[in-house]
Amino acid sequence: MSPARHHQARRRTAIVASSLALGLGLAACASGETDSGSGSAPAEPSKDITIAIHSGWDEGIAVSHLFKAILEDEGYTVRTETADPGIVYTGMAGGDFDVNFDMWLPLTHADYLEKFGDDLEDLGYWYDDAKLTVAVNEDAPVDSLADLAANADLFDNRIVGIESGAGLTRITQDEAIPTYGLDDMDFVISSTPAMLAELKSKTDAGENVAVTLWRPHWAYDAFPVKDLEDPEGAMGDAEKIHSVARTGFTADHPDVASWISALTLSDEQLFSLENIMFNENEGSDNDASVREWLEANPTFVDDLKAAANG
Repeated sequence: MSPARHHQARRRTAIVASSLALGLGLAACASGETDSGSGSAPAEPSKDITIAIHSGWDEGIAVSHLFKAILEDEGYTVRTETADPGIVYTGMAGGDFDVNFDMWLPLTHADYLEKFGDDLEDLGYWYDDAKLTVAVNEDAPVDSLADLAANADLFDNRIVGIESGAGLTRITQDEAIPTYGLDDMDFVISSTPAMLAELKSKTDAGENVAVTLWRPHWAYDAFPVKDLEDPEGAMGDAEKIHSVARTGFTADHPDVASWISALTLSDEQLFSLENIMFNENEGSDNDASVREWLEANPTFVDDLKAAANG
């Protein structure tokens, strides 16, 4: 999860909300067109599906476009809508969106689950190691946050962070630093791009570096990094990323629901997909990036369907 995403998404919420209102109005008009004739043949099941995506959440963007490609190859017409999580779950509970691939549980999106859970179908989790971390270069001489203070000089007495409003920044400041006695290190609050630039610069030069990071993120595929162990649990427990759908989705689309429920992505698969999308192609064409990844993973779709049928 990009912990800066909530901050980024809020700036776009007003724009997204007005666009969404227009879209929902059109959807409502369309939904009012029903066949009132008697004795007519049952309507063909709809092959239109709307995927709702949390704005700025890279893993959700990646998996949403991955499933968009899979469904389009099966003859579905897929529309994506990007919005703040609150708008996403409100729209899903109201039946305006079909599926979302990015509900973090049991903590991050617990409030949304409590509020809208009766109007959602949980289709299971596809990733089970979503967490906040402090990461260092892979060959760094420390493996745990408990060892960082004693070796601070090897890292120029710096931990490079991201945006000031990010949850990751708050947890690092309020929990990890006091827990592990890192108060004498300079915690540099910067931005996600600045942190990634520092990570690239230092690893390219073969130098030690400590940064705040989170899983899943494409940096794990792009750079030689490792997470520091967190024996005191100061950074919080790992979460699972669930796919959720509007009520009635499984009845309307049983095959699609079974494919979604069978979805799992390893670190290697997810990080490589995100790396192509957001690093190599800089987010310029997510659908083309997915096609590139599928070409490099030719058995993925067949394996997914086999798991759904197994």
